[in-house]
Amino acid sequence: MSTYYQIFGGKVNVLASDPSNPINGQVWYNSTSKVIKYSETSVAGAWATGGSMTTGRNLIAGAGTQTSALAFGGMISYPTNSNATEEYDGTSWTNGGNLGTTRRNLGGCGTQTVALAFGGQTTTAVASTEEYDGTSWTAGGSLATARRGMGSSGIQTAALASGGTTGTVTTATEEYDGTSWTAGGALATARRDLGGCGTQTAGLGFGGRNDTIIFANTEEYDGSSWSSGGNLGSTRYGLPGAGTQTAGLAMGGSTGANTGDTEEYNGTSWTATTSMSTPRSGTGGGGTQTSAIVFGAQTATEEYSGAGTISIETVTAT
Repeated sequence: MSTYYQIFGGKVNVLASDPSNPINGQVWYNSTSKVIKYSETSVAGAWATGGSMTTGRNLIAGAGTQTSALAFGGMISYPTNSNATEEYDGTSWTNGGNLGTTRRNLGGCGTQTVALAFGGQTTTAVASTEEYDGTSWTAGGSLATARRGMGSSGIQTAALASGGTTGTVTTATEEYDGTSWTAGGALATARRDLGGCGTQTAGLGFGGRNDTIIFANTEEYDGSSWSSGGNLGSTRYGLPGAGTQTAGLAMGGSTGANTGDTEEYNGTSWTATTSMSTPRSGTGGGGTQTSAIVFGAQTATEEYSGAGTISIETVTAT
């Protein structure tokens, strides 16, 4: 029988820990865990189960990345809202500082240690904004228009709130500079519960609904106005986004029934990829197109790795 050395012309390295940046096809023996491992590049996106949240909630907001995420607000069960904040380290969730205003269906963006929460609903739509420093929330400048179900993009000091409803769906866009909100260019399509990602000057809004229609259309923001982008393949609302205007990700939502549909955007068109394990809407999310996270609607967390991602696998024998 041929050996690995005879086939590949090299020996299997013995390492005390897995390499931080393995190349595709690399093989090694992990002397600590006493197993043979290898790396491979995925040909399609894949979802994996992450750590469960402490408190399951719907209509939640999120910020951050797959290994450093933030979840805040939401609704535990109708009509009970939550002010809870949880922080994710890539493995498990722990409690952070509570929001000052208990609310659901709010906007969120930024990072785990520099996040922004805005708008949402208590018993009615609210305009309040709060800023997170990694420990606690403090009041920021209020939205000009109290609303819920907005698309969210950007960071704490350069955020974008688009669409939503005041009781009536709106096209209004507002820009935050770290202190106050000012009016931006209006969406072409008035809608709520839309997905959003990107930055204040290169934002993306997609999906959503009004009182009668569920939308598939996408709009791109350049810092002053919105223009049409490619339509989602799956018409839906109540979905989070991740990534950028030219490398975006749409995750789950509702078509009228919950879906796990996942699509990747390249700046022109959306392409379907592997669906989430658990169909759901009203979730939070964050990250990039190749390394995203989604959470909420229950306690489950899912982590997405895009096509071309290198993963470490263990050789097993049966």
